[in-house]
Amino acid sequence: MNAPVSPPDTLRTALAALLDGLPPKQAGRAVERLVGHYRGATPTDVPILRDRADVVAYAAYRMPATFEAVRAALGEFAAAVPDFVPGRHTDVGGGTGAASWAVAATWSGGRDVTVLDWAEPALALGRELAAANPALEQASWRRERIGPALALDDTDLVTVSYVLNELTEADRASLVDAAASAARSVVIVEAGTPAGYARVIEARDRLIAAGFRVAAPCPHSAACPIVPGEDWCHFSARVSRSSLHRQVKGGSLPYEDEKFSYVAATRLPAAPAPSRVVRRLQIRKGQVLLDLCEPDEQLRRTTVTKRHGDLYRAARDTEWGDPWPPYTQEPPYTQKP
Repeated sequence: MNAPVSPPDTLRTALAALLDGLPPKQAGRAVERLVGHYRGATPTDVPILRDRADVVAYAAYRMPATFEAVRAALGEFAAAVPDFVPGRHTDVGGGTGAASWAVAATWSGGRDVTVLDWAEPALALGRELAAANPALEQASWRRERIGPALALDDTDLVTVSYVLNELTEADRASLVDAAASAARSVVIVEAGTPAGYARVIEARDRLIAAGFRVAAPCPHSAACPIVPGEDWCHFSARVSRSSLHRQVKGGSLPYEDEKFSYVAATRLPAAPAPSRVVRRLQIRKGQVLLDLCEPDEQLRRTTVTKRHGDLYRAARDTEWGDPWPPYTQEPPYTQKP
């Protein structure tokens, strides 16, 4: 079987080519306006991405971050459901197709891919970018209103990335219910903000009520132990900054960290992480402090010291969002003495 064919470098190269000929100031203004729309209340009867200039600017600015966040979520899902390889994938509200690129980067081989969005300029650009990715050459890009009338064909995997924030509460519920009815597995990614986390939890609850089990990030399918309003669950993915990122945001670092919240749920047998690291770990002299979400529906801090040997060395290499203890070669997961 061939290796996955959509490394982030390929996507960045394709996006950089699109910016040729678009004046930098115009691109910067478009991004600033569009970011303002995405951070505010957005009417659901007007597409945000109005024309090609909008789409090119916003894709160059946001698509790498969306790709990395979705790829991180899919990686954890794939680890929890190792025998699952989607033969059919539907990307709802997929725009220019970042989630479809992430699926192709997670599972090798070809599949039927359908990208649905209501902004035709975004779909057109998605088709254009897909020419650089053999896994997406045969993808179907279809204009579709994301609302109560949405009907999805049966599929193995539905992804919904950075879409729920654009919808009313009723439309969010309709979308999640449509995904649950059509798919064996559903992965939803939102911004890693308190509001984004709240939308993910809302969707998580609906998926569980529809008979799904949570595969990631949670180690259980019970209620989230985080008290609403006091904290929120989110993770981080590193993204290489493009020249457009640096132009709009300023700063000199070659990267930034994309904060995101997500839920990956399935009707298939799944082996969720034994626990999940839900904060940046703290390394002290001879100690590693891990904040964990645990399968008994509790948040706890665990201290791993040098006397734990291999486990201590593993803890030092662990990152925010990782399972704990680390996955062994085959489930069930075990902790080394």
